[in-house]
Order: sequence, then C-alpha cells, then structure tokens
Amino acid sequence: MSRRVKEFVDIGDHLSIDDLIRKLHEIRDGLPDEPEAELRLRGDEVFGHRITISYFRDLTAEEAELEKRYEDAARGAKERELARLQAELGVVCYAAPGKKGKLRIVA
Repeated sequence: MSRRVKEFVDIGDHLSIDDLIRKLHEIRDGLPDEPEAELRLRGDEVFGHRITISYFRDLTAEEAELEKRYEDAARGAKERELARLQAELGVVCYAAPGKKGKLRIVA
C-alpha cells in the first residue's frame, strides 16, 4: 500500500478575479487522480485573507526512498518501546492455546 501525503496551495487575497480563476484552473488541471481536494477561506482582517486548497497525492520517488530508508529504524524503535512498556507493566502477550490468531494478555 503506497502512502499519500496532503499537499497545500495558498492563494493570497490580492488577485484580480481573472487571475484567481486562471490560478484555480491551473491547480485543478494539475491535481492527481482522486485527490480529495478541499478549498477553505482562511485568515482575518489583521493578517490578511487567503484561499487554501489541500489535496492528497502519492509520494514522489524521492520521498518514498527516504521513507523506506527510515522504515526499519522506526519499526525497531516501536518494538523496543512496546517491550519496555510490557516489562514495566509486567504484561506478557502470547498466543492462546487452541485459538489461532488470538492474543491472550496475562498480567
């Protein structure tokens, strides 16, 4: 299963209506398949207003390579943390006899 990331595009509030429509068309044409795109108006009178468009995209080849590099290290860290917590709590997880695929927790 490939992971997807959320991408954000901000459009400032100082655009003419024609420029805004042109920019929105460019963004829409560049969206990937099934982007789950969402448009929101953000900001206030002090910091200004902006239109924020968010959508999901697949990882690029470079991002996937970087994520794969650290995947084993992250999994190992999670397993070590789980073992530490189990030791701290005195909980042992093991497969219950006669029940395939079920875990039985004994304190």
